Amino acid sequence: MSFQIKKYEDADKIAWNEFLLNCKNYHFMFNRDFMEYHSNRFEDFSLIFKNDKEEIIALLPGNIKDNTFYSHQGLTFGGFLINRENHVVDMLDIFSKLRVFLKDQNIEKIIYKCIPIIYHNYPAQEDLYALFVNEASLYRRDVSAAIYLEEEYSYSKSKKWSINKAKKNGLILEEINQPSLAWEVIREVLKYHHNQQPVHNEIEIDLLKNRFPNNIRAYTCCLEGNIVAAAVTFETDRVVHTQYLACNSKGREERALDYLIDFLINKSMKSAKIFDFGISNENNGKYLNAGLISQKESFGARAIVHDFYSIDV
Repeated sequence: MSFQIKKYEDADKIAWNEFLLNCKNYHFMFNRDFMEYHSNRFEDFSLIFKNDKEEIIALLPGNIKDNTFYSHQGLTFGGFLINRENHVVDMLDIFSKLRVFLKDQNIEKIIYKCIPIIYHNYPAQEDLYALFVNEASLYRRDVSAAIYLEEEYSYSKSKKWSINKAKKNGLILEEINQPSLAWEVIREVLKYHHNQQPVHNEIEIDLLKNRFPNNIRAYTCCLEGNIVAAAVTFETDRVVHTQYLACNSKGREERALDYLIDFLINKSMKSAKIFDFGISNENNGKYLNAGLISQKESFGARAIVHDFYSIDV
């Protein structure tokens, strides 16, 4: 296949977003309106691949730092975005020419963050084979936990008990249009339990909610008018992903988070096929937070991996 590689420019925004809609591994996070909310933090180096008819055949979200190409440090994951016209031999050719292109740009290494299989609308693992052929090294594997909503799954006895207890405690569940209203609880829990800050600040999460109102949703669980648990979900046609889950000390007493998760799972059955809790790892995947993943598995979720590869250019 004859094709060219070009670096993404602002003038390519419409074409990028239009091609994205037809990709086998579409996710709204790859829309330029999402990617560019934090453009000041990263040196964007996203790439567009076109055939000799000037038609886009693939996209690769990316940034560069210290002579390394990442796909993409500002996104949870992000490999090649391709449509159904892309075949394995095409991807092998694309990967080969990508290495030459990046070498000419003085890039020494590629860090490739694969798109997890649950986000594939149609088989889209041509890139995994190309990674193998190009002798990429699997250097990190995170483990998430997901429920296939159309298949049989069950809660643990303790989880059923917690939910029934919460239902009797006067907790009020509500979807909110301003996610930042829940940020006090989310900040408190992340700081106390994980010594971390939310990936997004209040301004960013409200901005993204306004840009993607059907893909980003926020929920609170209140007791006597006070937020005791909260959730923010990132949603596609296939997957509802819990981007943030938080519950303060009072909420834990009342089993508020279990009640909220049960509500989200049941709501997701109407619009999606998969409910994804997110990863339970630290230290580049080598440390498993056993308590955290056990909590997710008690709802019937099971393991899905997020793989990271390294290639010397």
